[in-house]
Amino acid sequence: MSTRETVILVPGLLCDADVWTHQLAALSPLYDVIVPDLTRHDSLPGMAAHILDGAPERFSIIGHSMGGRVTLEVFRLAPQRVARIGLLDTGVHPAPPEELPKRQAMLDISAGQGMTALADAWLPPMVRPGLLAADPALRATLYAMIERMTPAIHRQQITALINRPDAAPLLSQIACPALVGVGELDLWSPPDQHVPIAEAIAGATMVVFERAGHMAPMEAPEAVNAALLEWMARPVAG
Repeated sequence: MSTRETVILVPGLLCDADVWTHQLAALSPLYDVIVPDLTRHDSLPGMAAHILDGAPERFSIIGHSMGGRVTLEVFRLAPQRVARIGLLDTGVHPAPPEELPKRQAMLDISAGQGMTALADAWLPPMVRPGLLAADPALRATLYAMIERMTPAIHRQQITALINRPDAAPLLSQIACPALVGVGELDLWSPPDQHVPIAEAIAGATMVVFERAGHMAPMEAPEAVNAALLEWMARPVAG
């Protein structure tokens, strides 16, 4: 049985362990690292319960995008088990009415044209402008990750997101070391959205990753790694 601390890296919408490739490389020599599979559930509480079922009694957890919202659900369900919490490129607000038609348009593409067509439409605003053309290797990794998913998984995860709760009331309950991070050029969940999140968590550290869009763990891997290593080095109570 391992005596090392465990850190759980929670992927976002249509993402898997590949979104955390650089963080896995940085953290695995020091910690036991888990990347959960979020492709089997259509609710954030269901995803959170799945994570808890496979986690040790105490762990640190950080989520990216949808994974940040799942991370907050993990805290809602089992706050005493969370040693540290991290939220990257995410939000806490419930879905506003204007979000639903945008989500439905993407669902129509994946259902009608397939996952490559969805990647064509969805990915460009998810990264900093011009990056997909400038970095063919990153483009190929992102496309492959989306293409591993299915229209059914896409619909399940969108169902979870549009039915998400207001997580803002949870923030003041967080008393463990907390990291809030966001890409400087994140258009989907911009830095301004993260300021009140960090301010609501006592002692939280907020980091803005320069020249990164929404996919900050892949776009600014060294800066994200440094932030995660500093966060994991912070002592915890108990």
